[in-house]
Amino acid sequence: MALKLRKWDSAEHLKTKEDMAAYLEACMEEAGDDAAFIAKAIGNIKKARGIIQLARDSGPEHESH
Repeated sequence: MALKLRKWDSAEHLKTKEDMAAYLEACMEEAGDDAAFIAKAIGNIKKARGIIQLARDSGPEHESH
């Protein structure tokens, strides 16, 4: 059986505002003067917020068990 891998997606792991703030802070420390790195981090946070909103809009009847 072949092992299937997929690309890491930071947005999938940002569940709370605190997670997002800590992630952005860590990215800012790591980025230095790299504005593209910060832009990517902000994009990941925006994506995470969209995932969270989609889950809320779907309601509890759509949660997987």
